[in-house]
Amino acid sequence: MITQEILSQLLEQTQEIAKEVGAFIRKERQHFDVEKVEHKGFNDLVSYVDKEAERQIVEKLSVIFPEAGFITEEGTNTSQGETYNWVIDPLDGTTNFIHGIPVFAVSIALMENAEVIMGVVYEVNRHECFYAMKGGGAFCNDTRIRVSQAPDLSASLIATGFPYYNFDLIDRYLNSMKSLMQKSHGLRRMGSAAVDLCYVASGRTEGFFEYNLNSYDVAAGVILVQEAGGSVTDFAGGDDFVFGRNIVASNAKIHGEFLEVLGQFWDGVILKENTK
Repeated sequence: MITQEILSQLLEQTQEIAKEVGAFIRKERQHFDVEKVEHKGFNDLVSYVDKEAERQIVEKLSVIFPEAGFITEEGTNTSQGETYNWVIDPLDGTTNFIHGIPVFAVSIALMENAEVIMGVVYEVNRHECFYAMKGGGAFCNDTRIRVSQAPDLSASLIATGFPYYNFDLIDRYLNSMKSLMQKSHGLRRMGSAAVDLCYVASGRTEGFFEYNLNSYDVAAGVILVQEAGGSVTDFAGGDDFVFGRNIVASNAKIHGEFLEVLGQFWDGVILKENTK
């Protein structure tokens, strides 16, 4: 098992890797050619930048912790470990990146069995490095971060992500939005689940919900919210939020009310990640 000392060292090394790869992504954006975009599926976009960024991350992480396997978005390495696995989204917010909207991030998490024990999210354009490890608190650029103290939804700003494929559940989603719009300060859509979770952790928003996500979208952000004093569950209030394809994160104070609203529209809906 990894000691806290080793985990702390891995956290520092992972931050540097995320920043190095973030610099590569930032440089590539300056002369990015949209004609080089590929389609993995309907509205599911990928570029050579995603693929090269992931290759760099996997190569570097393999050096600092060779015992761990990988769960990656672009499939650079698909060898999963028995106990430890890196969960990587090399460019969370690819659509933003392609269109030149400056909200995208490098997301790297380390899982021990079914638990996230370390996470790093580097927001490329704002040069903000969010990081946390189990039992160590959450930070942004060496400053401790904590969730907000808003007491209820009426004092809260909520983030979400719009579905861009698989629209079978779109009515449930739109009804959820409608209800939350009427009960909160409003909704925001940044275009990166990793960034959304970091903003909950740092108190910029009070809550975040989304469905149809994958583990690499949320794993790093999950521990940031938890270590910043927030709550993370699936829509049903359970703990299947990494692989369960739906997530609710909040400052903890609004979590029950948040789940109550979502429960009106999502009760009984089950979404699972295919790659678990």
